[in-house]
Amino acid sequence: MSRLPSARQLQNYFKENGEEKSPATNNAGIPLAYKDASLTVGPKGSILLQDTDYIDEIAHFDRERIPERVVHAKGAGARGFFEVTHDITKYTSACVFSAIGQKTPVAVRFSSVIGESGSADTVRDPRGFAIKFNTTDGIWDLVGNNTPIFFVRDPILFPNFIHSFKRNPVTHLTDYDSFWDFLSLRPETLHQVLILFSDRGLPDGHTHMHGYGSHTFSFINSKREVFFCKFHFKTKQGIKNIDPDTAARLAGTDPDYSIRDLYNRIANKNYPEWTLYVQIMPAAEARTCPYDPFDVTKVWFQEDYPLQQVGRLVLDKNPDNYFAEIEQIGFSPSHIIPGIGISPDRMLQGRLFSYSDTQRYRLGTNHLQLPINSSFKVQNFSRDGPQTINNQGGAPNYHPNSFGGPNSSKRAKDLLIHFEENGITDRYDARDNDNYSQPRIFYQRVLSADERSRLIQNIVDHLSNANPTIRERAVKQFALVDADFGNKIKSGLPV
Repeated sequence: MSRLPSARQLQNYFKENGEEKSPATNNAGIPLAYKDASLTVGPKGSILLQDTDYIDEIAHFDRERIPERVVHAKGAGARGFFEVTHDITKYTSACVFSAIGQKTPVAVRFSSVIGESGSADTVRDPRGFAIKFNTTDGIWDLVGNNTPIFFVRDPILFPNFIHSFKRNPVTHLTDYDSFWDFLSLRPETLHQVLILFSDRGLPDGHTHMHGYGSHTFSFINSKREVFFCKFHFKTKQGIKNIDPDTAARLAGTDPDYSIRDLYNRIANKNYPEWTLYVQIMPAAEARTCPYDPFDVTKVWFQEDYPLQQVGRLVLDKNPDNYFAEIEQIGFSPSHIIPGIGISPDRMLQGRLFSYSDTQRYRLGTNHLQLPINSSFKVQNFSRDGPQTINNQGGAPNYHPNSFGGPNSSKRAKDLLIHFEENGITDRYDARDNDNYSQPRIFYQRVLSADERSRLIQNIVDHLSNANPTIRERAVKQFALVDADFGNKIKSGLPV
């Protein structure tokens, strides 16, 4: 039987490189006299401190792992390109969209959200969908999920939301009470909860799901006109999900199912592809929109803001080294190129700091100098620090200067996006900002009868593990979405 490409990796390496003839070396490149034993006093004596070959190897081994991501720890990824197929320059002057046929190198990482690095790929969980565009204007990171919305709309709730899904700090076990307690106390989570427990909560690998920027972003064109936008990547492989029984079986028999599938598709030249669409809202309409267009728990209705095709995303190269290219890849929504901007989306604004800060902790001060994260050309005044790769030669490291150092960019200044903001400083809790109408549309109009039945059963199976008080509160929230929906969940729960 023919083995899959992922199983033949070492065979292929041997076929391409043949018998290794060069001597083994230490990390300084110095040849090792003998690789199969440590330096000892006699055949049964103690190891000597002067065995620098052993110390060199074990010290490196002790540091081989970097801190695990707090969320999105388990992931897969690949390289490829984004190609423009349709003109949207009337909305944005971003270089990545400047001409039909233009191609931009990309690196993409897919991930689960809650589980640790060794967790199974087939658990019910949102999936991360993060894209790094290496453009002529620098790095653009579009960091999204496989859903167009998110659980909470205010970033101050994000750590608490994640804690409620993570392991109980006392038992170190998944805690159904904390999971449903938080969700039932914050009704803005309902929209995402319904998607999570629908069929799409268990996608069949990383290639049979859509990707979304999720947040509202902004565009500015050459006339300095501002538009708000949302990004949608539609899979050309088609949406395909797996049922809970199959997911549970795969979690035990093939916990790396999605990683394996992505690798083998690309190795077999069955390159996965997504079509990029945008929704466009003129800036003036944001003031009159019947719902908050900057609320990440809500979608923009496509009948009001139709999808407009932009280009295609193709993944055609597996990583040469998983750690270097996928584990060390670092994304941040703050990496936005001229012509694209942020919006008053609270969650987006919170992530602008959070993501860069977590990479500084996880990968170090100079994480943007790692090859997978670096731009084609960096010119600034940041120098030194641990793991410096490019210290920019003899260029001046201060500003202003008289010796040819970089200066302000007129292009970037011309494409700055400004928002007028007025109000009294306070902590405004948007918990009651219409949490039920869009989940109601999703339940009543988007899902088929069979999909509604499976959604109810999935919720019942999970919610049954919570204590009765929390179950009752959750049922009341579901009933506010749809009375029959709430009743059917209630009837399926333990008395």
